[in-house]
Amino acid sequence: MEKFNTHMKDYLQFCNTQKCLDLKTIRAYTIDLSQFTNYITCCNFDDITPKQIEFYIAHLHSTYKPKTAKRKIASLKAFFHYCEFKELINNNPFDKVQIRFRKPLILPKTISLHTLEIFLHTIYKQHTSANTQYKRRNALRDIAVAELLFSTGMRISELCGLTPYDVNLNDNIVLIYGKGAKERRIQIGNVNVVKILLEYKNSFSSEINKCNHFFVNQSGTPLSDQTVRRMINRYTSLASIEQHITPHMFRHTFASSLLDADVDIRYIQEMLGHSSINTTQIYTHVTMAKQKDILTTKHPRNDFNI
Repeated sequence: MEKFNTHMKDYLQFCNTQKCLDLKTIRAYTIDLSQFTNYITCCNFDDITPKQIEFYIAHLHSTYKPKTAKRKIASLKAFFHYCEFKELINNNPFDKVQIRFRKPLILPKTISLHTLEIFLHTIYKQHTSANTQYKRRNALRDIAVAELLFSTGMRISELCGLTPYDVNLNDNIVLIYGKGAKERRIQIGNVNVVKILLEYKNSFSSEINKCNHFFVNQSGTPLSDQTVRRMINRYTSLASIEQHITPHMFRHTFASSLLDADVDIRYIQEMLGHSSINTTQIYTHVTMAKQKDILTTKHPRNDFNI
């Protein structure tokens, strides 16, 4: 499969320089394509058949969750399409493979607003009761992180990638670089959140300038997503919250709460940075509070006189 590996390197370079995909996506493509080379038995790249592709797809379905299998199939299909376009192969084996499978609907997990309030209250309490400057500054940063996650619905990778120039606290606007290098601007609508972000920025100004990231450690290094996850776990435990909370659940809660408040789904799509409305529509399944309100107050059975 020497020829496959050569074409794969060229394809990954193409994804980097021509398609301008981010490093995480290219890393995922590399893993997906390498797994295929480890699975396939034939030695010649040109001898790969549709039947072998079908066997590999069946292997993926038996090994991975549907969402992961679908991504790995898409990675391989895109690679063969590239080879066909560049005339590196005579026949694309995917042309004679039918790929249809139903992905189960997995509803996004949200945090109840009551639980979220308890969580935030716990961080604020840690900040006011801190007995050292180090603990007080850490708690201040943690408040800013949690508040911004919930206020904007941004992804954890987007938050950790923010620079000082992306957070405009004069106009209260955050510039976010999302998937596929797409930009979007989110307004911070709560004055208390703006106040805490200003306090954090002033307190950590030297560390922020040192590494050119908005969220930093006290050592002056950028805040990582793993640090944020550990922080959330720590405060969840301190607040005696039994639910396992992840950074992405702040995003889910942001979206479902706005839907509950009758915000148009198109606005939510734009704020989340979804390229397709179909991605955003999954949140319509989780707004049970809104559903209860509608069926309790608006269902015609309520007007029956029996």
